[in-house]
Amino acid sequence: MKTIVINNYGGPEVLQLTDMPTPAITTPSQVLVKVKATSVNPLDYQVRRGDYASLFELPIITGHDIAGDVIAVGENVKKWRPGDKVYYSPRFGGTGSYAAYHLTDASSLSRMPANLSYEEAAAVPLIGGTVWEMLVVRAKLKKGDTILILGGAGGIGTFAIQVAKSLGAFVYTTGQSILQEQLQQLGADVVIDHHQKNYVEEIQAHTKGKGVDVIIDTVGGSTLSDSPRALANYGSIVTLVDIALPQNLIHAWEKNATYHFVFTRQNRDELRHITRLIETGQVKPVIDSVYPIEDIKSAHQRIADTKRDRPLFGKIVLSL
Repeated sequence: MKTIVINNYGGPEVLQLTDMPTPAITTPSQVLVKVKATSVNPLDYQVRRGDYASLFELPIITGHDIAGDVIAVGENVKKWRPGDKVYYSPRFGGTGSYAAYHLTDASSLSRMPANLSYEEAAAVPLIGGTVWEMLVVRAKLKKGDTILILGGAGGIGTFAIQVAKSLGAFVYTTGQSILQEQLQQLGADVVIDHHQKNYVEEIQAHTKGKGVDVIIDTVGGSTLSDSPRALANYGSIVTLVDIALPQNLIHAWEKNATYHFVFTRQNRDELRHITRLIETGQVKPVIDSVYPIEDIKSAHQRIADTKRDRPLFGKIVLSL
């Protein structure tokens, strides 16, 4: 089967297209899935460059989203049968999705929403569960709350805007002016161009000095130090970004802020909530671009580039 393998850590050039044997069911609870589409996540390039080298042994097949068809099931699997359309996130640390077939336990599968294509569905599992974890489980976002989503144009951001709006929140987000209309169409009430304006000052002005109830951090840098100045008293900051720089939390202390640190991982229960929002039309995945799996190096280069011919907006998807 067609497979992308990492034999050495590094840049996109280490992603090698190769042919490997198709896996076979070996335990009664397993399911074999034909992968129709997958995607590119920051977690994928972090694995590729060796950030989690202690958790993996080379060679590695990475990838953390799958949309596809059930091909075969183990004898104990009753819920699924060949032909079922499914989507899910492979277990972190195991064999990933960058291959034509994927073997997994039946307990990891979710039924793919009928109103999505394979490419759209492949953009959902990892970020869908992550966004639900950030907004609902950690921040406990509710109707009438105000939220600032830093980095609204990314995969997490475009999804978080829609979920926050479905929960009844007033949504602020940061993004380039060229993307303002698209971000507003997703549900953003106010878009702040962080290249042109200081988002803390803008939030202070819009909220008359009160600040927002929740801040979602997808950008990192000094955000954990700076963003509390845009936070309401007793507000929450939820981040999924590595803390690469020392942070000064004096402003967080002044606000009695709560920090939540989220590591993206497979969560079928949280994906169930997202599936319901998708099926009722409240949320729709945003696709930046679709690449054939053979062009995976270009797909990884697009997410890594800081100077792009057009801004990144949504998820990068790989078709098989």
